Amino acid sequence: MSLHQQLQQRAATGRPIRVGLIGAGKFGAMYLAQVPRTPGVHLAAIADLSPDNARASLARVGWPAERASAASIDAALRAGTTHVGDDWQALVRHPAIDVVVECTGHPIAAVDHCLAAFEQRKHVVNVTVEADAFCGPLLARRAAAAGVVYSLAFGDQPALICDLVDWARTCGFPVVAAGRGHKWLPHFCESTPETVWGYYGLTPEQAQRGGLNPKMFNSFLDGSKPAIESTAVANATGLAVPAAGLQYPPGSIADIPNLTRPRSQGGVLEHSGMVEVISCLRPDGTPIDYDIRMGVWVTVEAETDYIKHCFEEYNVHTDDSGRYFTLYKRWHLIGLEVGFSVASVVLRGEATGAAQGWHADVVATAKRDLRPGELLDGEGGYTVWGKLQPAARSLAQGGLPLGLAHDVRVVRPVARGQMLCWDDVAIDAGTRAFQVRKALETQLAPAG
Repeated sequence: MSLHQQLQQRAATGRPIRVGLIGAGKFGAMYLAQVPRTPGVHLAAIADLSPDNARASLARVGWPAERASAASIDAALRAGTTHVGDDWQALVRHPAIDVVVECTGHPIAAVDHCLAAFEQRKHVVNVTVEADAFCGPLLARRAAAAGVVYSLAFGDQPALICDLVDWARTCGFPVVAAGRGHKWLPHFCESTPETVWGYYGLTPEQAQRGGLNPKMFNSFLDGSKPAIESTAVANATGLAVPAAGLQYPPGSIADIPNLTRPRSQGGVLEHSGMVEVISCLRPDGTPIDYDIRMGVWVTVEAETDYIKHCFEEYNVHTDDSGRYFTLYKRWHLIGLEVGFSVASVVLRGEATGAAQGWHADVVATAKRDLRPGELLDGEGGYTVWGKLQPAARSLAQGGLPLGLAHDVRVVRPVARGQMLCWDDVAIDAGTRAFQVRKALETQLAPAG
């Protein structure tokens, strides 16, 4: 029975999946837009630091005002409405909630929310991939120990890439490479919230009109988000990461099969079985037609002449040798697709992507010379960007994970372009996020 049929059955029998949403910003609002159109799902409660902002999100996506209630979760369940408040702990503790969608975008808080949900035997769909990047393998273990499912969010690029990788392997294809697209030039890594719109392709007026967060958008532009998402994919699929970080080879969709081959075969990969990101800009900054900027892809290999001939007979676009083929989705719909994860984890007990091991890490890297006493401001800010690294190398260097580089004070000089380590900062060792990360380093240390 398909997921949609199972949802229809839940609706017909009056047993909807009961969802709790933590964080009702842009991503959360996109999910909210789809909930009324999905059978068999009841969004029982929303927890947000600003309930008024959450109600504004509901209004923006078309919810009638009477569907959002300040009454208790129990009252909302009886009335078929949605409780809106600021108490995430009450949401997580409520026995009727089946699955928690963590949508705050705040990595340190997200770890608290995930762990608390596991303790209450709740499934979790974690939209905050920044948290998954620095401790996802241990979060997945904690969920399994609690008998629940921890999952990346469908619609976000990592889960969509994992889906393509799973398709390929299930069909018997070796995965040569997988990843996403991006708009990239090397100097973008030093972009700040003040420079982001010019690089991104919007005017400040357009950004203000759309209510766009410059720091968040800059985390995409400066390479932090591509590194974060590539880390999530590597940890979920076992694909390796480039030793020197993402290369961002420029190319169109038609170029991907040639680019994403091993170097021994004329491509850019150190070896087969890696993550990579394709840039939509040539080195001179001019745009490439038919790009994959907003999409995802997987490259597979025909291991026999027979399979190669099948590619040819069915007019598959391959590399020059005819052996490497790329399947892609040119777009992703972000929060509009999260319902697929919600249904999958509750109805099938299956994650739409989750860390299986610790293979990759994102290390905070100085955008400029940093002085003792300065505060780091995390991904997309003025001080650091995230560089993808093999987990073994990050661990050996004592790399500071980008997800923990928030409001952390620098204690010794760090040169521009240098990756930070634990000894460069004074970090709060009392947070659960820090403790989970350190437990990850001890319990799941990768081989060097």
